[in-house]
Amino acid sequence: MLELGSHVSASGGVDKSIDRATKLEMTAFQIFTKNANQWNAKPLDPAVIERFRAGVAASPAIKTVVAHDSYLINIASPDDAAWEKSIGALEYELERCDQLDIPYLVSHPGAHVGSGVDAGVARVAQAINIIHEQMPDGTCSLALETTAGQGTTLGRTFEEIAQIIDGVDDKTRVSVCFDTCHVFAAGYDLRTAETYAATMQAFDDIIGLDRLRVLHLNDSVKDFGSHRDRHAHIGQGMIGPDAFQFLLRDARLAGRAGILETPKDDDVTEDLMNLTTLRGLL
Repeated sequence: MLELGSHVSASGGVDKSIDRATKLEMTAFQIFTKNANQWNAKPLDPAVIERFRAGVAASPAIKTVVAHDSYLINIASPDDAAWEKSIGALEYELERCDQLDIPYLVSHPGAHVGSGVDAGVARVAQAINIIHEQMPDGTCSLALETTAGQGTTLGRTFEEIAQIIDGVDDKTRVSVCFDTCHVFAAGYDLRTAETYAATMQAFDDIIGLDRLRVLHLNDSVKDFGSHRDRHAHIGQGMIGPDAFQFLLRDARLAGRAGILETPKDDDVTEDLMNLTTLRGLL
């Protein structure tokens, strides 16, 4: 089965996230290693790094931690200044993950902003190659996230993700994050056994299930093929509970991180509700 958890606050230091995840009996969780709405961040405190790494290693429950990068990054941008700034920011995010021994950094492929899909894809692959050249000993895998396809965002089709990976020289350092809300909004159905099987077969044929390392488990406020990215609580949106049962029971996905990014309140009530729903579907 999937290792289940949610996006957890790293307020007060990334090491604080471990206790928050443990209290909800998570076996995987996701964090931001810095403020996702700012370019800059203070370097990680060595003591915090040590506490985080030791805490994850000592946990009998936590199997996987993943990070998500800044929402400001756009390595598909046709604007050279914005592109170069995004490359630097993404490299910094990967460096922080390496320091924390986090194996996967989830990243949106970006938006081509009118330059076209092929040009945007080429920019993304080139940016990743530059980062890999500048980080020859990097260990964190960049997990490209499937997207709903709003505006000019890339990653709305499995083919676009595969095209990016095809342009990356060191393919061992890239993986994929499968977001249920995003793929549904992009036009991949998950609601019946037949459509779920067809969608996962398409993913396997085009990208390869071996590259699928992280899943974002979100229901969708908007309907199938809407290209609108609006997350809903599990079983309370247009996808419905069956799709999540198919995912949870798919033996091919065993051991992957299944991360909730569903709506949150100020405490953990809604995370607990969604985790309980998922566990009940097992």
